[in-house]
Amino acid sequence: MPGYNGKVLRVNLSDNSVTSEQLDAKFCRKYLGGAGFITYYLWKELAAGVDPLGPDNKLIFAVGPLTGTTLPGSGRNCIGAKSPLTGGYAKSEVGEFWGAELRRAGFDAVIVEGKAEKPVYLWINDGEASIRDAGALWGQNTKETLEAIRSELNDKNIRVAGIGPAGEKMVRFACIMNGLFDAAGRGGLGAVMGSKNLKAVAVRGHKMPELAKPDGLKAIRDWMLANMHLTRNFSEFGTGEAMPGFEASGNLPVRNFRDGLFPSVRQIDARTIKETMRVGMDACFGCPVRCKKIVEVKEGPYRVDPAYGGPEYETLAALGSNCGVDDLKAVSLGNQLCGAYSLDTISVGAVIGFAMECFEKGILTKADTGGLDLRFGNTEAMLKAIEMIARREGIGDLLAEGAMRAAKKIGKGSEELAMHVKGLEPGMHEPRVKPGLGLGFMVNPHGADHCCNLHDPGFAVEGGLGEMKSFGITEAVPADDIGPRKVNLFRMQQLKRIINDSAVNCIFLPYSVQQMADAIAAATGWDTGVVEQLRVAERVLTMARMFNLREGFTDEDDKLPQRFFQPKTDGVLSNKPLDPAKFARAKSYYYTLMGWDPKTGVPLPEKVEELGIS
Repeated sequence: MPGYNGKVLRVNLSDNSVTSEQLDAKFCRKYLGGAGFITYYLWKELAAGVDPLGPDNKLIFAVGPLTGTTLPGSGRNCIGAKSPLTGGYAKSEVGEFWGAELRRAGFDAVIVEGKAEKPVYLWINDGEASIRDAGALWGQNTKETLEAIRSELNDKNIRVAGIGPAGEKMVRFACIMNGLFDAAGRGGLGAVMGSKNLKAVAVRGHKMPELAKPDGLKAIRDWMLANMHLTRNFSEFGTGEAMPGFEASGNLPVRNFRDGLFPSVRQIDARTIKETMRVGMDACFGCPVRCKKIVEVKEGPYRVDPAYGGPEYETLAALGSNCGVDDLKAVSLGNQLCGAYSLDTISVGAVIGFAMECFEKGILTKADTGGLDLRFGNTEAMLKAIEMIARREGIGDLLAEGAMRAAKKIGKGSEELAMHVKGLEPGMHEPRVKPGLGLGFMVNPHGADHCCNLHDPGFAVEGGLGEMKSFGITEAVPADDIGPRKVNLFRMQQLKRIINDSAVNCIFLPYSVQQMADAIAAATGWDTGVVEQLRVAERVLTMARMFNLREGFTDEDDKLPQRFFQPKTDGVLSNKPLDPAKFARAKSYYYTLMGWDPKTGVPLPEKVEELGIS
């Protein structure tokens, strides 16, 4: 079957069994791969009410028909499970080389179920798989784990998806690290891995599945190489170069999304990184963009190991401005700690920012924090809090539960300060600047995700519409609009992102939906096009919605934190709160466009039947 290995590896850690299952072309065409495969298996195989940290949850790794091909951006894979952070659907994409290696090892997905009696790791090698003892690895950070596995198996080219101590301790926002600086960050997937006593999944492979029309992929690759200018400044700076502009426009989160002004923003942006501590740029498999920073600090109190890469925008904002911290070396060390412990930097920064505001308001005191002075801007406290969260020590044990659960336990009005949607802390972008993104925070099945989303300003000028014109969106939509035109624009962008996540390909590469459909056709030999791929995305989103409804979520969970409906304390957004009535109408219209009940968001029976969901 061109474009696929046609095999799923199923690993039951409870009975120590490893089996292989066949995939057929009809299934692959219906769900494509990546997020599509994961959503299908979560919907079909998980019973309602399963404990996310219990043996009945399933941890699923999946690639797509484009993973590991010569197409730039193809070095990604998707990971999913029921989230211990939200209690609902979770999926996260991640780069590096792991996904490409799994494709060459002979599998399109790995389903891990059950729980091992003692720590283990999974070794996948050219179509074979075995469960190996990881007792000596338990308690080790991600770098030590990677080095030990490569040494034990005597192959420095082995790729490892693993967890550090935070995953072992089941911190609810622990992530899974591909290597040392590529994270499947959102939703607590590392905690699920830790709950199964699974330390790592190591992969090595040498045979790529057949492609139907390699020349078709080559043509799209050649186009990308000839248009590298479209990747903007990623090759030069990675992400974070625009932070001063974000601060000026109000898009930069400052002190738990409360404030607007952060005058020292240039001290922590990507330009300063390049000028002061960057020692290189790295890339995922087969990608010429090379957008990943590598930083090093050799002297002083905040020494940084280049093996852990460097902080990207989300981390710079989460551990920096959102915590009131402007020490770049400290933020870079915080990034390293999160990579070593396997922590989602977004949730870490959001939870610490929440705790700092609680401390500032007297809701938390030194008696609660064990003497830690959790003031905004306290660099040492930010770093210490990361350590305490990762090890679940002192106040860190409470914060390791995430902002939603921590606020419920703290009480005293702290719930108003907890920034989350469905329990997932938001990406470091501001809905009061990007209302379409705010709608995405509300309705995305995994919570306040910034990737499967719309970033409004880019579509506020006609030159930014690009392929949206082919969807009938021919006029620019003002950045601050949240009417029907913006809702439709968001929905089309969301569907486009789901195609990327299922194919699986990086969203930083500026392929059009037509090019994605052409690439999928070239890999698989299918006579497919844009309409079919949009239908796949619609099916995936609707199944994810149904999963959450089965877990007890309702339309009431599709809501933004109250703070976004208030002005910021200063800056350009000091008089620009969002309008809740407009967002209620936008949510209802989004439901309508998706074929869901406009009041409840429940997919209509006719839509479910149309999409072939059972």
